[in-house]
Amino acid sequence: MKAVVIHETGDAEKMKIEQIPIPKATTGYMVIKNSFAGLNFIDIYLRSGLYPVPELPHTLGLEGAGTVHELPEDYDQKEFKLNDRVSFIQANSGGYAEYSKVKIDNVVKIPDNVSFEHAVAAMLQGMTAHYLVHSSYPIQKDDWCLIHAGAGGVGILLTQLAKKLGANVITTTSTEEKAKISKSFGADHVILYSQQDFEVEVRKICPDGVNVVYDGVGKTTFMKSLKCLKIRGSLITFGNASGPVDPISPLQLINSISLIRPTLFHHLLTREEFCQRANDILGLISKGELKIEIGEIRPLEEIVQFHKDFESRKTKGKLLLKL
Repeated sequence: MKAVVIHETGDAEKMKIEQIPIPKATTGYMVIKNSFAGLNFIDIYLRSGLYPVPELPHTLGLEGAGTVHELPEDYDQKEFKLNDRVSFIQANSGGYAEYSKVKIDNVVKIPDNVSFEHAVAAMLQGMTAHYLVHSSYPIQKDDWCLIHAGAGGVGILLTQLAKKLGANVITTTSTEEKAKISKSFGADHVILYSQQDFEVEVRKICPDGVNVVYDGVGKTTFMKSLKCLKIRGSLITFGNASGPVDPISPLQLINSISLIRPTLFHHLLTREEFCQRANDILGLISKGELKIEIGEIRPLEEIVQFHKDFESRKTKGKLLLKL
């Protein structure tokens, strides 16, 4: 089978498409024939070496969607059967491949009226948005929140979920085109950070500051995000799209600020929690209450350029690889 493999960490050119054996199902693990895999910034962090990879050589990709190809011989439950339509997420990667060996606890069935494309888009980014608004900072009606990268995959989902919970949403984007996308998914105010100082603009909109900032950008937005918060506000820094945040002193949280650095897999510790979050998101998509913006779909052979475009923030919406 074809798979995207790195033998050492570094730039996008380190990724190679190789022929490797189709994995075999073993106790607790099934094999899925993938139709699509999702791109996420964590793939870039792993590829570059910012986050440690489990071992080298390493097949990238934390999420995918396809059909059940093989179940372990000792599988005696009735939840899954061969050819079921499923989507998955797993911490040890393996999604950028025609077949993936996946822990059964990290697999969920796809509703009949949800496509593979939308199902894979609901995995890492959908469940990230879910835990951010329900667990990291549980949004209350009439809260004000600031969401960076409002036209990105997580930003679009965060905006919709925050609005469903009754929040007032301010987003930042880099271009007018992206601002229109963010507005179309429910943002009340959009700030073009490439043309405006978002700290100044947020304070114009919300003089006392916002209740929460959801910041997946990191280094370039972190300090100004702190200054956008009201007393006892919360800064949720969940990504490093612009690089890791510099160390700060606790004195910079003097306004009784809560600073949280959450991780998705810490919010998927049990099968029950995984299913609850995944089925919540897939259920909303199935009912038409949560919309997914598929930005681009490219073939596996374009993975190097795809990563380069993603890393330079030339893309928008959810990015998918077609297997």
